[in-house]
Amino acid sequence: KLFFTDYGNAAKVERCDMDGMNRTWIVDSKIEQPTALALDLINKYVYWLDIYLESVEVVDYQGRRRQTITKGRQIRHLCGLAVFENYLYTVNSDNLSILRINRYNGTDVQALARLDNAKEIRVYQKRPQAAVRSHACEVDSHGMPGGCSHICLLSSSYKARTCRCRTGFILGSDGRSCK
Repeated sequence: KLFFTDYGNAAKVERCDMDGMNRTWIVDSKIEQPTALALDLINKYVYWLDIYLESVEVVDYQGRRRQTITKGRQIRHLCGLAVFENYLYTVNSDNLSILRINRYNGTDVQALARLDNAKEIRVYQKRPQAAVRSHACEVDSHGMPGGCSHICLLSSSYKARTCRCRTGFILGSDGRSCK
């Protein structure tokens, strides 16, 4: 799945399949300007910053079990969001500090360091990722991902895929080759 925020005509947090199909709003009420998003891949939670409502909130992948993690004026200056173990990490653009927020109660907030001009944050760890099962976009015997001549996108499951073409090409009637 692909998760993203939008605060155009109607602010929301959405998800869709990797090929853009099955687009679903998971948060569309009591939301104004969601500017950063982070996923807890293990527990299947979506966290986001809303700088207009000055809040950090969370829902599950279906948009249920919504909770406010923390709220207040300090949220207005946050940008970027990452989750690791028991904490959320973000950047305060006002004083360029990295903040760590307890994601279960929002009360344990610590400034960890100061950076020059940071606007985004990512957490990397040395622990290996879980093994990935085979999927529909694996390279075939001809060296083509998922049998697609240009681009292979996972669809509604790891067993399904959609072929797409680079700009200037159109997908052939076979659904795999680009002309």
